Amino acid sequence: MSLPPWTLLAASLAVPALYANSVDAQLERGAKIYTEKCLMCHQPNGGGAPPVYPPLAGSDWLQADRARAIRVLCEGLSGPITVKGIRYLNNMPAQVLDDQQAADVLTFVGASWENRMPPFTAAEVAAARTTSKFPTFQALVKAAEYQPMPKPVPGWKLSEFARLPEFCSRLISNGTPQGIYALGNNGTIFHIDAGAAVPVIRKEEYLSGDISTMGATFDPQGRLLVVSNRTHRTGQQPFENEVVLWRSTGSQNGHPSGLKPWLVSGYNKGGGKFNHGVSHIAFGPDGKLYVNSGSRTDAGEDSTDPAYLGGGERENTACIWRIDPDSAQPSVEIHARGIRNAYGFAWDADGNLFTVSNGPDYSAPEEMDWIRPGKHYGFPFQFSDWPQKKGFPYPFTPDPPAGLAFTLPLLNLGPAGGGSPQKPMATFDPHSSPCGMLWCGPQYPEPLRNCFLLTRSGNLLGPPACPEDVGFDLLRLKMHRQDPDTWTVETTVIAAPLGRPVDVIAAGGNRLLILEYTRATNFKDNTGWLPGRVLELAPDSP
Repeated sequence: MSLPPWTLLAASLAVPALYANSVDAQLERGAKIYTEKCLMCHQPNGGGAPPVYPPLAGSDWLQADRARAIRVLCEGLSGPITVKGIRYLNNMPAQVLDDQQAADVLTFVGASWENRMPPFTAAEVAAARTTSKFPTFQALVKAAEYQPMPKPVPGWKLSEFARLPEFCSRLISNGTPQGIYALGNNGTIFHIDAGAAVPVIRKEEYLSGDISTMGATFDPQGRLLVVSNRTHRTGQQPFENEVVLWRSTGSQNGHPSGLKPWLVSGYNKGGGKFNHGVSHIAFGPDGKLYVNSGSRTDAGEDSTDPAYLGGGERENTACIWRIDPDSAQPSVEIHARGIRNAYGFAWDADGNLFTVSNGPDYSAPEEMDWIRPGKHYGFPFQFSDWPQKKGFPYPFTPDPPAGLAFTLPLLNLGPAGGGSPQKPMATFDPHSSPCGMLWCGPQYPEPLRNCFLLTRSGNLLGPPACPEDVGFDLLRLKMHRQDPDTWTVETTVIAAPLGRPVDVIAAGGNRLLILEYTRATNFKDNTGWLPGRVLELAPDSP
């Protein structure tokens, strides 16, 4: 009879005398958990896979802080860390283990591969867990739950397509049913197929430093483009946001590879938390690449921190960029201004460009704008369709330059998203966080034919700014043109509640894929976040 793999693994270790007899059962339990949860990344010998997965064998980082080791296991870890002189930037998800199970696997690791750590106890794990973002095992279990699938509109079905190993910001398609990818927050590209998310480009292959990635697309030649934001500071200079557009130069095993810098830009960061960075990128009907450059402020405020450059927005922030993809030396052209943070934008069948933007903390409605070249959409002088008054809504709201005209957002007539025919809203509930959007053409069955779909990832602010949960849904936006310069929007819910949905793409055969950022479907439960999944929305019948 063959022995279980964890027994073989435990038997292969030179267990120090400190552990003999008294913790044999704990070591055996821990070896089993290690085999099930940890072995794939950290390997049977604890050696890891540098420079992607750090070693546990003889780990100076692990042995330096017992409480930290417990927290990493119980809440996950996002780098950077340095282990045995090598820097690691990968992510480790939280492991759903109760206090005794966590103590068992940590005792096993702490006794193996030249590590010399005293045994861990369930009480020690419970105490350290209280300082993590999941202060109890029950809190972690609740956060780890994938919520029941909501029922979508009649004629459509919703199902789970793949679960994600880390937080992802975008879905990407090369136009084929097999060419579906997800962009990790920190740059890893995952191929999504048959329920699995497999990394095909790891962030370490092309990125370093304090990085965020929120935009990616394929160009007409099938090359992958990814945009990154990197915070850095040289000498006494203010912090900068370095923006790089990367473009693939080859393929490997049928997937894009060899990301190289294609365009480098950037600006000095603002002093607050509202440095939105560059996010969505997409090719327009004219063949040009359009890029959202979000604001570096909440509402145009100044900065008093000398490490950051004050003065509100910069020439290339709070705007839409337009770039010629055929240029040997690509440069940024400003297509339209006054757009706070258009995390999503798309074109209708007639080539009209619409964006959706997140509003400020002051609770102005989230905006949908019809974007035309050279227009200004108000930020930071005008919020939603509110009246212009000096110092409103903030005492520091600046007066607009003389003669500057603003184009106001579209009116939402409901019945969803906060508007109604009696009380139109420009455009969606405050703090509902509109994100990715997609145009569905005449080939789609009703009620999705000839409309936009919009994901709203939901509020991040509790009472009093946002007393009720808003967003966490997929909306249909039916556009109605009133005159040459005016549109209204009819909004209905397609599916809700969803786990902070941030993107939606076409996947062939009238199928749609929705990216859930995390698992929680509301804010009020305060369950914490773990990576989400990809859902498939498809017609009930072919």
